[in-house]
Amino acid sequence: MRIKLRFLGAAGNVTGSRYLLESNGVRFLVDCGLYQERDFKKRNWEPFSVPPETLDAVLLTHAHVDHAGLIPKLVKEGFKGKIYCTSATSEIAQIALLDSAHLQEEDAAFKKRRHEREGRTGPFPEDPLYTTADAEKAIGLFSPVDYREPVHVADGIEAIFLDAGHILGASIIKIKFSIDGEQRSIVFSGDIGRSDRPILEDPTLVDSADYVLIESTYGDRVHPDTEDIPEKIAEVVNSTHKAGGNIVVPSFAIERSQEILYYLNDLLIQDRIPHMLVFLDSPMAVRVTEVFRNHPEYFDDEMSKRLLQGRSPFDFPGLVMVKSTEESKAINHIKGTSMIIAGSGMCNGGRIKHHLVANISRKESTILFIGYQAFGTLGRHIIEGARSVRILGQKRKVKARIAQVGGFSAHADKEELLEWLMSLKKPPRRVFVTHGEADAAQSFADLISDRTGWNVTVPEYQDEVILD
Repeated sequence: MRIKLRFLGAAGNVTGSRYLLESNGVRFLVDCGLYQERDFKKRNWEPFSVPPETLDAVLLTHAHVDHAGLIPKLVKEGFKGKIYCTSATSEIAQIALLDSAHLQEEDAAFKKRRHEREGRTGPFPEDPLYTTADAEKAIGLFSPVDYREPVHVADGIEAIFLDAGHILGASIIKIKFSIDGEQRSIVFSGDIGRSDRPILEDPTLVDSADYVLIESTYGDRVHPDTEDIPEKIAEVVNSTHKAGGNIVVPSFAIERSQEILYYLNDLLIQDRIPHMLVFLDSPMAVRVTEVFRNHPEYFDDEMSKRLLQGRSPFDFPGLVMVKSTEESKAINHIKGTSMIIAGSGMCNGGRIKHHLVANISRKESTILFIGYQAFGTLGRHIIEGARSVRILGQKRKVKARIAQVGGFSAHADKEELLEWLMSLKKPPRRVFVTHGEADAAQSFADLISDRTGWNVTVPEYQDEVILD
């Protein structure tokens, strides 16, 4: 048996997840994601390493654009096969890809206007990476499957999707090869979630695999305890309500927004915070929340019990799902304390900027961060204590309280990743550590090796290995 594995993304960095498998004349990808780091974005524009029309399928772990966001380009350039993923991943990916296409078109139009003003010529990047039409065409190729349902990829190749506990519908994918009387199995972790988190089931444990590709986003650190999240949120809400301000929460549309709603609903049921208006001001987050409502089969026992008791975190008194721009603008004319949850999560765009303009210079208000703020983002400047920041072209004094609640990460930390990996009942032939910054990946690889003595590799971009 000869299986060729090539690392086309998320090797030496976090984003751009893409792996090529070839065996017995069959070629397919696991994930096809966008590069998002500034140093690697140019790779999005490079030709695919293999002609897209020669690929038989794509297996998609989940809907985040760093795993799915390059699929429309793949289809635009000739891919016509099936894209296998869970139903929830399919539905959320449709939302995410259409949003990404819109951003690609907006970005290209803006740069074209700038180039015209500057008298510059040249194709890059005046044309969008892909268009809304390309994304719609890609959506037509999605083929939803259930967890644990065997997927026939090709003769002698079968895939099983298992719950990764990361975001709704996210999967660990186990691929089994049965060729010429020999059998091999490869597990792709995708992004592994955390145990005992709200709403979703814990990550599925895998007991056997010949080869494992495991993520390492947080492979060099341990997350803070999650038990005090409700306490911290309650303190922020109560103190801000007493001061007469608003709580403004920059949040990601997928998973993070739904999780904060879960905690708020819990606090309201217990009367630990005042009843107030809560605005989910993100069209994308509203659409994703609808997907959550439509897929209770993915929920854990606690969440299922809440639904049976009529205590859905997606439908409680005071919760307002904001869709139109007019509704969004009207929020800032409302008197009294309210919570405004809006995108983007790092304050680099979207409706959150308008709510920051209205609140960041009010000492009564609080800006509450519940997610990581990358270097160079507006959110990072704010949490690092900037006294003034530029928002929508104007300098704004930072007078609002700045608060941060940790523990919301949907990624397992190094100990949780290792615990998941150690569920294997016998050592795999080889472990590949991917999807992490270079230092984090190497640190986690060293940890695995020290604890287990297994054969562990940190692959680099475009590395190719033969799995025999």
